Amino acid sequence: MTSSVFVISLLLLSLSSAVFSDDTSFQKLPVPGKRSGPESFAFDSTGKGFYTGVSGGKILKNSSWCNGIFGTVLAGKCGRPAGIAFNPKTGDLYVADAPLGLHVISPAGGLATKIAESTVDGKPFKFLDGLDVDPTTGVVYFTSFSSKFNPAEVFVAVGLKDASGKLFKYDPATKAVTVLMEGLSGAAGCAVSSDGSFVLVSEFIKSNIKRYWIKGPQAGTIDESFTNIISNPDNIRRVGSTGNFWVASVKNKVVVPTDPSAVKIDSNGKVLQTIFLKNDFGNTLLSEANEFDGKLYVGTLTGPFAGVYKL
Repeated sequence: MTSSVFVISLLLLSLSSAVFSDDTSFQKLPVPGKRSGPESFAFDSTGKGFYTGVSGGKILKNSSWCNGIFGTVLAGKCGRPAGIAFNPKTGDLYVADAPLGLHVISPAGGLATKIAESTVDGKPFKFLDGLDVDPTTGVVYFTSFSSKFNPAEVFVAVGLKDASGKLFKYDPATKAVTVLMEGLSGAAGCAVSSDGSFVLVSEFIKSNIKRYWIKGPQAGTIDESFTNIISNPDNIRRVGSTGNFWVASVKNKVVVPTDPSAVKIDSNGKVLQTIFLKNDFGNTLLSEANEFDGKLYVGTLTGPFAGVYKL
């Protein structure tokens, strides 16, 4: 069903705007208007622009109530795109809206279509977060940070060390939602490998990353070998077909996150590179690091800008 009340607000920013001078490797891309929190990024097949969800990411049609701070305070009404990714073959843009469910936007743009708002047992999603699309099959993988708490209660979930998060699969062919993993402690991000053999899932609260095998001899099993390599991991993004991934990380102090960094790992969890971001982002809740065309795009949950680093 196509929503006639809400539209997904996605900012198309020109990649050419990230122009670097000779003496810097960092640029800020301010979020237009009174919005904040460019949390996650998706790059279309043209290579001309990227998309990011911000506060008030689902806005009321013909209304300004979802602008600025109201878009954050009224997230349960306005929505909050937390994870976004393109199907590279169809051009469809999938959106995990934290309080409002799973959506898809056609390549033509316009109104978003809600495709799932509850699990197979009919229980509504409480707090969706990460999302990725299998580049080989088009199957969508997405997470719920918690099945007990909503986005406005995120610090409660963290403080209580909630472990009700889940990993889901949505198959566009059958339109079915399947639960793949349960009992996750703050399932924040997910990323499918370039060959579609596994999906990585971050547990923000537990400072852990798990691997769920999609196919091969270990299909349907969970690999725990990524335990405790990265502090409070958020979104995970694969780096093309290299087999590597970028992970956004902070040191969580429940209320005030510290030492934000972008950590590059290989498919076995080995840390390849760490970029410390405190000088440019302060102690902010870093949400994603996403590499594209020699640049690293870095987002935050609440900040008013996206950061772009020249690699």
